[in-house]
Amino acid sequence: LLSAGIALPLFFALGLAGLAVGLGLHFSSGTIRELELDYTGAPRSNHDCARCTNASATSGPCLCTLRFELAEPFPGPVCLYYQLSNYYQNHRRYGVSRDDLQLSGDPWGLRVANSLFNDTFTLHRLVNGSFMPVPLDSRGISWWTDSNVKFRNPELVNGSLATAFWGTAKPPNWPCAAYLLDAGNPNNTGFVNEDFIVWMRTAALPTFRKLYRRVHQGNFSAGLPHGTYRLDINYSYPVLPFKGTKKVILSTVSWMGGKNPFLGIAYLVFGSACILTGFVMLAVHIKYQQQNQMDED
Repeated sequence: LLSAGIALPLFFALGLAGLAVGLGLHFSSGTIRELELDYTGAPRSNHDCARCTNASATSGPCLCTLRFELAEPFPGPVCLYYQLSNYYQNHRRYGVSRDDLQLSGDPWGLRVANSLFNDTFTLHRLVNGSFMPVPLDSRGISWWTDSNVKFRNPELVNGSLATAFWGTAKPPNWPCAAYLLDAGNPNNTGFVNEDFIVWMRTAALPTFRKLYRRVHQGNFSAGLPHGTYRLDINYSYPVLPFKGTKKVILSTVSWMGGKNPFLGIAYLVFGSACILTGFVMLAVHIKYQQQNQMDED
């Protein structure tokens, strides 16, 4: 049985630890810089992507542009995320339609995954009157266990990935067949495509963001300097039919990762609750201890 001498120090220790971690997370999250750019392009708006909301559904991808200013530098590494809202990846029917055996390269039928976010982004910075490209690194954006353990292509047939995928049809909503994803990179094709792997990690909430690229190469290895930038968007993924929104987010990172104020607040609340509970238990313990002594006298 737990005694007061064990329970009270445990509550106070947990409370102090929660407060310490919560303060660290809170102040660390406060130092992270973020810039959100909404490119949903609702019809009848002045947004450049508004013309793509109808064109993408009928005539394929549409190119639109966002121009923005960074008032202060973003120290590297800088992460580029895309964010969707009102999209329920955790819906039961969505979850049960996933075939993990197929994604791990085991035998499958003629159907392959049809869900894939296929908007693409390129970033440029205005230098001496002209826009120069900002290199975006697509390597290492997925979890190591996903890209090296969970996702596998079927065994090659005659040394050809296309032959290994023989018999499968192009998913209706994909721009190309599965084996052609990032065909220019032999290590990033088929089911081991990192953009596909990131998308297939199910989000827990209807509003979520997923890592798209990192900025940490070339002249931008130290981050993004302040100035004028242009983001070119290949608008392909429709969200207006389910009343969703799309955003691009530029964010710095810290030891805790990206900006997450909720995590620090959660630890602070947990620590405060533990300390408050400890004081209440201490008061009750002292009260009943004194009462027992009076009864004994």
